[in-house]
Amino acid sequence: MSFESDQALQRELTKGEKLLWTGQPQGGLRLRPADALMIPFSLLWGGFAVFWEHSVIRNGAPFFFLLWGIPFLVMAGYIVVGRFFVDAWQRARTYYGLTDQRLLILRGVSREVKSLALAGLADISLQERSDRSGTITFGPQGGVPHWFAGSGWPGMNKQLPPTFELIENARSVYTRIREAQQASRARMGG
Repeated sequence: MSFESDQALQRELTKGEKLLWTGQPQGGLRLRPADALMIPFSLLWGGFAVFWEHSVIRNGAPFFFLLWGIPFLVMAGYIVVGRFFVDAWQRARTYYGLTDQRLLILRGVSREVKSLALAGLADISLQERSDRSGTITFGPQGGVPHWFAGSGWPGMNKQLPPTFELIENARSVYTRIREAQQASRARMGG
């Protein structure tokens, strides 16, 4: 358990609730499976936005056309480069916790808290990498494909089930969650 994660999650605990594990997603800039599509798309978008602005300036088009292209240039800057930094910034402010009663996901400066009761979790899946890091997903993976997570497209992660994403020793955490879940169900008589 890290001190920073511990401190961030401590005030979310209810009376008598015990923190069993805390963690954070791995930091830094990361490529994701979604980048196989997002990088070519972002380069095409960015190339067109730059071509548009260059053509407008070179050909002396009306001022309106110059202004029209600016939002597209800003969006291009975000999807080509900015989204990687936003993703890293968001992961640095995300904390995960496992208690004897529930899972906690704390995100962002605004402290958005997601709480999942252990006894009620039916679908938990583990995606592990060769370096033993991985992602644990809580709930069915319908709708938006999970590989689209972390693509940087605004609002996309809200369409995905809750996850402990890019955590160290993912299998060990997965095992602890399953054990805590069994203990929680036993306490509830189910």
